[in-house]
Amino acid sequence: MRLLEQSFQTSILVALPTILAVCAALLILSRVRLWYKQSHLRNIPGPPAETFAFGNLSQVFNLQGWGFHESIAQTYGRVVRIWGLFGDAQLHIGDPKPLYNILIKDHDIFEETDSIIETNKLFFGMGLLSTLGEHHRRQRKLLNPVFSTNHMRYMIPTFYSISHQLDDILKAKVADGPQELDVLEWMTRVALELVGQGGLGYSLETLDEGKSNRYAEAVKMLFPTAGRLEVLRLFLPYISNLGPASFRRWAIRLVPSKNIKLLIDATDVMDETSKTVFYHKKEALEKGDDAVVHQIGEGRDIMSILMQSNLAADEHDRMPESELLSQMTTLVFAAMDTTSSALSRILLLLSRNPRVQDKLRDELVDARKDAGGDLDYDSLNELPYLEAVCRETLRVYPPVNQLLRIARKDTVLPLSTPIRGNDGSTISEIIVPKDTNIMIGIHAVNTSPEIWGPDAAEWKPERWLSPLPESVTNARIPGVYSNMLTFSGGGRSCIGFKFSQMEMKIVLSLLIPSFYFSPTKKQIEWLMGPVSAPVVSGGTKPSMPLMLSPVQTV
Repeated sequence: MRLLEQSFQTSILVALPTILAVCAALLILSRVRLWYKQSHLRNIPGPPAETFAFGNLSQVFNLQGWGFHESIAQTYGRVVRIWGLFGDAQLHIGDPKPLYNILIKDHDIFEETDSIIETNKLFFGMGLLSTLGEHHRRQRKLLNPVFSTNHMRYMIPTFYSISHQLDDILKAKVADGPQELDVLEWMTRVALELVGQGGLGYSLETLDEGKSNRYAEAVKMLFPTAGRLEVLRLFLPYISNLGPASFRRWAIRLVPSKNIKLLIDATDVMDETSKTVFYHKKEALEKGDDAVVHQIGEGRDIMSILMQSNLAADEHDRMPESELLSQMTTLVFAAMDTTSSALSRILLLLSRNPRVQDKLRDELVDARKDAGGDLDYDSLNELPYLEAVCRETLRVYPPVNQLLRIARKDTVLPLSTPIRGNDGSTISEIIVPKDTNIMIGIHAVNTSPEIWGPDAAEWKPERWLSPLPESVTNARIPGVYSNMLTFSGGGRSCIGFKFSQMEMKIVLSLLIPSFYFSPTKKQIEWLMGPVSAPVVSGGTKPSMPLMLSPVQTV
């Protein structure tokens, strides 16, 4: 039996190059067929291809691609033709009218791409980021209540407890005077602990510098490692269903890639930890309310509520245990990088704009004094300047700059204003063939001069203290948050945007009154990536050093 197994594995190993070659051939064939169907899309203005094989993709997904994205918006407008693989015409869209169709009206037609869905399945299982259609809607229906405003109010004490812990740690570090600290590291630590306790009811212990946590380390390295394997994602739809899961797992370990092995190890750790937390919660739920309230979060965390809701749901709507497990890792992954990126960006901007920082500090100090301490949910959301700083940062610098969709069948997209084709013709709507890739330009919409005015790209929190111009309200941007696309829109919008907003405001409400933030001599750049991340100029490891000085209280 062992000889047969070894013989089978040897045969597969020998055939692996052929399998990969066939996959590559199928990919090229599919691109050629699509090329003929997209002839009219080549009439839409756009940049010339950098190479025939990869078109503009290396520019679109370049970690330093800010200039390219800015140039195509300025040169070609809100609808741009982008070259993909082997002459594949793709559309980069920053026009709210077609985006309404893509995100809301025809969201069943414009779904996540196969490569993204298959990647998410490998990383997280069948969670909210990995499902489509009715399957996705059924999961979201169960998840919606735990992200409601009422539930957010219950989580306030947990969030403050963690944020006070961070505040105390940083105060100890600057007790003897100003110190240079890696603010990104601490924003990542606090974001992980917030989602750990508030989302899972489980402490990841990330604020304890003396402890290492395998789960936290696995989650933190997932995106950077996956980013080095971007090209391989194109082949996932062709190989992800070859044979049983055990065979695919065995075969992938044969690939001589350090990054693939790192990803396998990371997903193993994430899966093991999720199972430990899940079965501990399940046991507490079975024992009754008394056991639940003795857990971290006292049963108010998102997963505890979700598990209880799942038990009470109709049998048809319930998630199996495997999907509940997948939601756990999905939640941590989705909440960590985006929140830490947004918080880091706010603190960097405040360090560079001391007038804004002082004004925000004055508002927060006065509000905390009037409240006699920590602010409740409503009070936090009624602070106009804190709201303005958060909104303006998320508008000009969204953590996720673009989303990808694919047309699952032929359809038509209307345009807000006609565009002129390369042949001089007027185009007022675009026929989109099946399998055409769409890039949703979140940053392009959020900083469009036609919508926000000539100062659209400038960071001006004060713009939110007056009524927005009619051009903003008339644009009807199809987003779930404050006339922008930062958290997307429609049935696949960010379900946790209220969770993220509360995290950010509570952390800022404690840190800004406690510390002055100022720049160091090190130049900070931002890598685009799936989620924007700061690095010291010339470096590759995400990092954002700032000077912290204690605020002297009277």
